[in-house]
Amino acid sequence: MKYDNIIPAKFISRRNRFVAEVEIAGRTETVHVKNTGRCKELLIPGCKVWLTAPASEGRKTKYDLVAVRKSTGSLFNIDSQAPNKVVAEWLAKQSYDSVAAEYTYGDSRIDFFMQRGKEKYLMEVKGCTLEIDGVGYFPDAPTERGVKHLRELISAKAQGYNAAIAFVIQTEGVTEVRANTAIHAEFGKALDEAIKAGVKVLFFPCRVTPDSLEIIESIER
Repeated sequence: MKYDNIIPAKFISRRNRFVAEVEIAGRTETVHVKNTGRCKELLIPGCKVWLTAPASEGRKTKYDLVAVRKSTGSLFNIDSQAPNKVVAEWLAKQSYDSVAAEYTYGDSRIDFFMQRGKEKYLMEVKGCTLEIDGVGYFPDAPTERGVKHLRELISAKAQGYNAAIAFVIQTEGVTEVRANTAIHAEFGKALDEAIKAGVKVLFFPCRVTPDSLEIIESIER
């Protein structure tokens, strides 16, 4: 996945989950933050960030904030739409007969449905932008939606589907994601139950640049 246009900026402050102030070539600009998570350890005043200008109609801001350099020097893609895009690219290279996005199952929309012969697969994708001492953690804010998706995958597994939750790691040098039970204990409990029910857990380490994100391998827990 590659952005068509990207420019560097300096992060100033975050007004709320959706909007931040940055400095571009000496001027202050209001930008959209493409991640509603906390990202408190990433978006620190003065840090270097990268923006893209989608030029879509009806926008209140010209730029989207999509990447940030952490104080440790690591580069993070924080675009919450990027994980599904890179997984779609990855799935297209696998040997499935068909791949469909946004598949309705139960009371949820699961990110991907795949089929190979008579075998049916469901995959829910989560982006990981929280790294502590070389390990990824999810979520970085409570996610009832994430718990609901895990419950749906457990149900799907019982109905004969192959089910998986996939964590796209949006930085380099990290190969494992753990449940962030300090933030949301219920998600950790649901993940344990899913694993016991046979739901696969996949980790997708990525190659990250300011203007691109690419899955480089798949690791099954």
